[in-house]
Amino acid sequence: MDKEEVKKLVYALVEQSTGKKKLKSSDIVKKIAADHDGVEKDDVKAALRDLVDAGTLIYTYFGGSFIEIPPKE
Repeated sequence: MDKEEVKKLVYALVEQSTGKKKLKSSDIVKKIAADHDGVEKDDVKAALRDLVDAGTLIYTYFGGSFIEIPPKE
């Protein structure tokens, strides 16, 4: 699976959990690596890093670090 597909999976997972449960980066890595054969944890970490660097996803801190979609302005 290429990097763009992994990015889409990560974004979709965060989008689904918005308003329900805050996800830590380790939760995202474990869930995607477990649910999709052929996706390595390092691939998910790299995709997550790219999404955060691009501003598509952000880290928030509320008693722990969580990944979220940035609020609309």
